[in-house]
Amino acid sequence: MSSSYYKLDVVTRVEMRTKGAKLLRRKGLIPGVLYYAGEKNVNIEVDRLVLFHALNSGQRIFEIDQAGKSQFTMIKELQYHPVTDEVLHLDLMRVRRSVKMTITVPLVLVGEAKGVKEGGILSQSINQLEINCFPTDVPEQIELDIEDLELNSGMRISDIKLKNKDIEIVTDDEVNIVTISQLVEEEPEEDELETSTISEADQAEGKDGEVNSESDSN
Repeated sequence: MSSSYYKLDVVTRVEMRTKGAKLLRRKGLIPGVLYYAGEKNVNIEVDRLVLFHALNSGQRIFEIDQAGKSQFTMIKELQYHPVTDEVLHLDLMRVRRSVKMTITVPLVLVGEAKGVKEGGILSQSINQLEINCFPTDVPEQIELDIEDLELNSGMRISDIKLKNKDIEIVTDDEVNIVTISQLVEEEPEEDELETSTISEADQAEGKDGEVNSESDSN
């Protein structure tokens, strides 16, 4: 459970429109918008380096100072340059600590499955999980212990057991997460078998022909 949040320093943006946005980017700033339901949107700007560290902090909820008040936000959308992958625009959405929210968090498999030790192949279907919880309860990730997973078996969303009862899993219970399947050796196809049989027959016929030819010469 997250007890503290990465502090994201944002400033109310004055430079507007496309020309203003380009000017900000040349200064190393990222233009953005702060959203909150029922309130007027606020144009903001964030230092590119500050945003980079925030994105790599592993957190999903960020604390900002807006109009002298501490607020909590999450990233609603990031726009990237199609070639350089540089962040061009940032959309933040305010959240309240007393109101539950729906958010996607990483799903991480923990341990080495018994089936894998026995030579099985592990296939993970999803690596993210949608949950509903208070902003103060957003985990950095949700872990699933797979050590007891045997050959030819799997685990679904319903197999995840959360200690925090205030966190609700939104993803459907029947969605498959991981399976351990047995490696099956491929059998030769019929065409390959026929080719092999014909080849052996040709070799045998060739040898007989050589013997008969020698006998005739004698």
